[in-house]
Amino acid sequence: MYICPVCKKRLKKLDNVLHCQNGHSFDIARKGYVNLLTTVKRNPKNSGDNTEMVKARTSFLDKNYYLPLAQKIAKTAKDSLKSKKEPMIIDSGCGEGFYTCVYAQALSDAQIFGIDISKAAISHCMTRVHLSGITNCEFAVASSFELPFIKECADMVISTFAPVSNDEYARVLKSGGKLIVVSPSPKHLIELKRAAYDKPYENKPNVYGLNKFELSSEQIFEYTQNIASTQDILDLFSMTPYYYKTSAEGIQRLKKLDSIEVTCGFCIQVYTKKKF
Repeated sequence: MYICPVCKKRLKKLDNVLHCQNGHSFDIARKGYVNLLTTVKRNPKNSGDNTEMVKARTSFLDKNYYLPLAQKIAKTAKDSLKSKKEPMIIDSGCGEGFYTCVYAQALSDAQIFGIDISKAAISHCMTRVHLSGITNCEFAVASSFELPFIKECADMVISTFAPVSNDEYARVLKSGGKLIVVSPSPKHLIELKRAAYDKPYENKPNVYGLNKFELSSEQIFEYTQNIASTQDILDLFSMTPYYYKTSAEGIQRLKKLDSIEVTCGFCIQVYTKKKF
């Protein structure tokens, strides 16, 4: 299923190494993933989230604040793949694997491939699947803009809070394949922004330029959660783009909170690949 990131030829497994016909090879790590981020565009050793960022994200997600979202995406995926037997799904920008594992358990007949540019995140994905006994997932360090998969191999791509690639998603999806894109709704974490900012603002809709896809459905999914500790609040905030735009004073305001009830709001869009 994988292709060589250097020459784009199909990779074949021999022992614990993936080889292509041109002699390029990629070792499968002891944990079971493969690093295919070897282009000159990125340094595969330090791309994406580092170990500390992955640790903070894992700490927050493992408390299941976003479990309702993961379950909602899994149901949306299942409904969109009703007629497919043993579908192949790519979780593009899968992070440390929280969502991927929920998808894998809900769609037990699917084969799911998670990719992310962070080696630390993909390493943690393998820890998750091993601890959960999940056997229908594979993971690779790779970019959403250079997916390491053969043409028209996938029935679905899921992108949750991750970069969206019109051309690559269209390349790897079969004709009529589905793309699920998840982004923040206007009111997502508005209470957190009110605590940190003098002038809080609602999120603007994302524009993806998906001209090779048709929008099949769109829904806003919202619920409230009590974030129950200062550390959880800071871990959540560090997962958002707001973290890098917030003053030291704003961060100090958040550090004074021991809990906060927030709106968890998401826009879930399902696209269908156009037939050409």
